[in-house]
Amino acid sequence: MALRQDPEKQVTLDFNPGGDKQTSSHFDGTYPVDQPYDSKYPIDQPYDNKYPVEQPSGYDTKYPVNHHEDTGPGGYDPIIAQYTDAQINRIIRRVDIRLIPLCGLMYCVSLLDRTNLSNAAIAGMTRELNLRTKNPDRYSVITLVFFVTYVIFQPPTTILTRFFGPRIWLATITLAWGVVMICFGFVKDWTALVGLRLLLGVLESGFFPGVVYLLSTWYKRYEVGKRYSIFYLIGSLASAFGGILAFGLIQMEGISGYGGWRWIFIIEGCLTCLVALLGYIFLVSFPDNKNFRSIIPFLSVEERQLICARVNQDRSDADLEEFTVKKWLGGAKDWKIWAYGLCFGCATTVSYALAYFLPIILNQGLGYDTGTAQCLIAPPYVFAAMIMILTGWFGDKYHQRGLCVAFNAILCIIGLAVMGWAYGDTRARYFGAFFATAGANANVPSVLTYQANNIRGQWKRAFCSATLVGGGALGGIVGSTVFRSQDSPTYVPGLAVAMGSQVVILLTVGVLTVTFRANNKKADRGEKILEDLPSFRYTV
Repeated sequence: MALRQDPEKQVTLDFNPGGDKQTSSHFDGTYPVDQPYDSKYPIDQPYDNKYPVEQPSGYDTKYPVNHHEDTGPGGYDPIIAQYTDAQINRIIRRVDIRLIPLCGLMYCVSLLDRTNLSNAAIAGMTRELNLRTKNPDRYSVITLVFFVTYVIFQPPTTILTRFFGPRIWLATITLAWGVVMICFGFVKDWTALVGLRLLLGVLESGFFPGVVYLLSTWYKRYEVGKRYSIFYLIGSLASAFGGILAFGLIQMEGISGYGGWRWIFIIEGCLTCLVALLGYIFLVSFPDNKNFRSIIPFLSVEERQLICARVNQDRSDADLEEFTVKKWLGGAKDWKIWAYGLCFGCATTVSYALAYFLPIILNQGLGYDTGTAQCLIAPPYVFAAMIMILTGWFGDKYHQRGLCVAFNAILCIIGLAVMGWAYGDTRARYFGAFFATAGANANVPSVLTYQANNIRGQWKRAFCSATLVGGGALGGIVGSTVFRSQDSPTYVPGLAVAMGSQVVILLTVGVLTVTFRANNKKADRGEKILEDLPSFRYTV
């Protein structure tokens, strides 16, 4: 137990082995000193009288004391002290079960609906809509236009997520783009696809930044790595098994007079609408929301207060600040925000390129037939899932973020090099796809966690979520255009651009690491306050 001393009085402690009592002959009486003394509680530390003294075991107290919860920058918290570690873990598990699988499933249909073009292309869409033109490359135009509206409408989406609430906002836009996806199956020419892709970009622009923002408000900094990885892992199932699903759906060729590629869009659009309904039923709001509503009951007021207390103890930004445009745009002055966006854009350059073109590369570049190419997409993404979980676990356990990002980038470079330059060896080039897919996709949750650990403030976090995903959309623009049909079967120019993007990640992480270490040292010496919180330190 800690005792505060009067600076003008000398406190002496006499220990009576028989009575196990501590006494003071010159103590000012502010705090009782006649409790049983346990040597594991230091007595020579300054005491902050904001909260009652944490008592040793055996002391009569109203609530069980939690001795193991990380005190973090906020120090002792009386709300957290009312719960044991086991109780806290049970509550966090409930949050995990309610949020992560559902958000991952909704992101799964999001990725499925934006990247299913490649499966439709090799299933007959290219031939029926006459997409084999070189100038312009119609397939590349169709993939590209999605990201135009996706980027433009990104910035305000986190604000709208706050305004309408995650349950209403995210479920509504998911339902809307599901309807748009169904319409894909009835187009008559390629220009209609362009218009629908533009509309799809508008609707999907509100989902990913909203979900990233929502998840960041429920967890502490060194808890989000694994959660982001699992969330993105579930989403990646779209890329992993979308090909297999598409292979099954094209067997509906001729039903009601529609080609198999059309049924890919129609059935997957219906699945999206069904997932939107699940989102409306099960999604929850931000933990600090005073008007917290959920169709299926979830957490009591006291339990949500615990969630907010843990976040405040970790980084002191659980409470929502009043919104102003100036406060929201204030994050733009921090150059690190743009560095995170650059890293994310470079990561998605490769992840989107592989999502849009891997089936085509396997089919036209490596010579596999349509069915085999669609099924061979899955194994590289299964390997990517393993790398995601591994780097997420490592980063949370050892408080390392930049190292994980750099490792994934190097893995991706190796894979891309093998894909591009292992001439004449189909198996080796396919093996390279494993490393490239794993490195690119594992870096998506790794970069998300990197930025989430190193920013503070609700509106700065909202702005950063928007700019980060906006950077990812720019990466999608690059990724959707670099693998040109005229570069088949080697696709060397596209692979070279993809490798260059990973080098940019390595350089950016290097600059951020040097900056973080220098600023942390200054903060340790009391020369600088980081992120407006004296106890805050950057996670390298």
